[in-house]
Amino acid sequence: MKGWILAAVLAVVLAGAGWYVFGSSSNHPIPPDTIESISTINPNAMPMTLMSPAFEEGGAIPEKYTCDGPNVNPELSWAGAPEGTKSFALIMDDPDIPESVKQARGIRVFDHWVVYNIPAEIMRIPESAKPPGVEGLNGSQKSAYTGPCPPDAEHRYFFYLYALDTTLAFDAPPSRAEVEAAIKGHVLAEGQLMGKYDRKR
Repeated sequence: MKGWILAAVLAVVLAGAGWYVFGSSSNHPIPPDTIESISTINPNAMPMTLMSPAFEEGGAIPEKYTCDGPNVNPELSWAGAPEGTKSFALIMDDPDIPESVKQARGIRVFDHWVVYNIPAEIMRIPESAKPPGVEGLNGSQKSAYTGPCPPDAEHRYFFYLYALDTTLAFDAPPSRAEVEAAIKGHVLAEGQLMGKYDRKR
């Protein structure tokens, strides 16, 4: 009897510990899309700083960079690339697309921008400029930037920057998945910037 009681108490304690590990400070589980948005290309990669003068981490992305404005890319800059960096790759995505879109298209995120082979000496992409490097395919199958355009509510937009020890070669414009597959094992450092946008309704 005592053994059964001890086992029950232990189970409760472990369950509570699991909730603490996987829950947020407000005692709500971390949304699955947040977990999906965390880069897992190389968990041992060094951190880099990725920033923009247009918005701060977690801040609102100005309309200028969205489908409600000129839809041009924001300026981005970075620091902290390690020695041995041969190129950079940049990916921008939206993990908050409606569940119906995810199921209909078989995707977890919508890709807004894919750029690779950014030269190692480059530390900035100017606003409204074709980025140095090569643009891959976004979620609309275009080799270009397409800005935030959430259909339902405020969405988060993640910019990921990867410092690579190589350059990439593709026979045709690659998708985000193809770029990620190619950079695995070559990521030296990673940086991340997230902004939010909600359309006026």
